[in-house]
Amino acid sequence: MFEGEHTTGGGAETAELQARGARAPASDKKNEAPAKPQGRPVEPQEAPAKDAGPEKAPRRRRPLLIVGLVALAAVAAGGGYVWWDNASHFESTDDAFIAARQIAIAPQVTGYVTSVPVTDNEHVDAGQVIATLDDRDYQAALDQANAQVAAAKAGVANVQAQLDVQQAQIQASKAQVDQAKAALAFAEQQAARYSDLAKRGAGSVQNEQQYNSQLSQQQAAVETANAAERVAERQLESLKAQLKSQQANLSVAKAQRETAALNVGYATIRASEAGRIANLTAAPGEFAQPGTALTMFVPDDLWIVANFKETQLDHMRPGQPVTFTIDAYPERTFAGHVASVQPGSGTAFSLLPAQNATGNYVKIVQRVPVKIVFDKPPPDVTLGPGMSITPAVRIDPSPSLYERLTGWDGSKL
Repeated sequence: MFEGEHTTGGGAETAELQARGARAPASDKKNEAPAKPQGRPVEPQEAPAKDAGPEKAPRRRRPLLIVGLVALAAVAAGGGYVWWDNASHFESTDDAFIAARQIAIAPQVTGYVTSVPVTDNEHVDAGQVIATLDDRDYQAALDQANAQVAAAKAGVANVQAQLDVQQAQIQASKAQVDQAKAALAFAEQQAARYSDLAKRGAGSVQNEQQYNSQLSQQQAAVETANAAERVAERQLESLKAQLKSQQANLSVAKAQRETAALNVGYATIRASEAGRIANLTAAPGEFAQPGTALTMFVPDDLWIVANFKETQLDHMRPGQPVTFTIDAYPERTFAGHVASVQPGSGTAFSLLPAQNATGNYVKIVQRVPVKIVFDKPPPDVTLGPGMSITPAVRIDPSPSLYERLTGWDGSKL
């Protein structure tokens, strides 16, 4: 084909094409081979002119794209710094739960359950009746104890009356002693007078002997009166001992009566504080024994146990404000404060603490329980032990950049 063109078109073009073919390397000839069937050598030169237009447009928009990316990066960096600065004022954890000292309600005496005036999950006030037991046996024991107290009181009163009589008897014995002593003094005078008269011959020996005998009788009478007084006093001591014994019996009877009264009171099981009934198992007709759980009781005194990492405790102190959310009420935010930090990690007080001194050791960041209490316990929500909490403890009281820019105050939560 090219030979025909060169013979009809002229020798100059043929010489030029041959010269170009001689100068082109073998690789170029291979690249040009597909263009031979087209029959027009000028088409490969027109292709770059068609593609030149679309390449110039992106070059004009590239500076605007770079400026936009830089601005976007600056905004992201600024927002990230504001977020970091605000987050550095708080320490948070999702390992937190509501806690309470829930207790089991159990009777102190044996008896059949007669009534259960509460139901599951009911809120009760302090002193409200939870269950009652059959108290007829305990009431009979109380009546018997009251009778024993009355008998002991009568015994004390009887001995006290005997003591009063004995006191009067002692006074009478003392009077008899005084009377005997007065008669003895007169008898001594008479005996001395008649003894002197008999010595002078003015009196008879018979009179002397008579008054000497009366003197001896009066001396004996004084001894008898003194002995009677001592007996009365000894009797008084005996009555005092009897009085103490009766008073002791009265104390025993009163203690038995108090025990019986307590048993009667124990037959009525009441709430010691305000709270909620949980896991109620008591039913009328059930035979309850001391220590048998009738229901679980959750007091209203609730708090939060937040298990922070030990690396989060550097700036955490009691009294710091806390804001937290409850998973059951995600649309609300509550307020509280740090009450205390446990002096030790949670595993240190577990039933089977870790023995780090044995075997291979791998250091693990420990969790330390922190007690958080409600500032104002919410009365319109139901809370209980084990519910999940997400607290945020404010460890830096100064306002963050975000708070200064927005005027937001976390203390208003």
